[in-house]
Amino acid sequence: MALPNTPPVDYPSFKLVLVGDGGTGKTTFVKRHVTGEFEKKYEPTIGVEVRPLDFQTSHGKIRFYCWDTAGQEKFGGLRDGYYIHGQCAIIMFDVTSRLTYKNVPTWHRDICRVCENIPIVLCGNKVDVKNRQVKAKMVTFHRKKNLQYYEISAKSNYNFEKPFLYLARKLSGDMTLRFVEETALLPADVTVDLAAQQQ
Repeated sequence: MALPNTPPVDYPSFKLVLVGDGGTGKTTFVKRHVTGEFEKKYEPTIGVEVRPLDFQTSHGKIRFYCWDTAGQEKFGGLRDGYYIHGQCAIIMFDVTSRLTYKNVPTWHRDICRVCENIPIVLCGNKVDVKNRQVKAKMVTFHRKKNLQYYEISAKSNYNFEKPFLYLARKLSGDMTLRFVEETALLPADVTVDLAAQQQ
């Protein structure tokens, strides 16, 4: 399961496939975990980037090898190859773009064609943005397919760890598992009133 240039780890590791249309925030979401920073400029992922994401849980450490796939269809030829041996998945759409939600069933079908019965989380990203196009009540796909759904914001860290925690619980078979060390994230891009804090 380890990558060609990374030494295998002596704690449980899982292949996590991260899919969704281009521009929905997949790479930013992953980078937020790896480096703690928020990526403001958009650069399309060519093919796939694989990043190891480690979490400290109440059962010890676990690692997700996060396969961040290109959302653009023009790079779509290889996609089935990315899914092979996938043990869990996150499908991401952008709540400011109806089209990205409309394409969720296609991403789901692609995953299920290659990986049978793996835990999948649906994530609506960019909930911090004011002009939301996909309202919470419009998101119903996960109910039909029995998926977990979270609204997230890579920018403000909102619900950031929820998808990973859900997948860790499903994969370990222990729904009481929790993350013990908070992920070290840089502070969110908001200002804090220091005078109010000192009181």
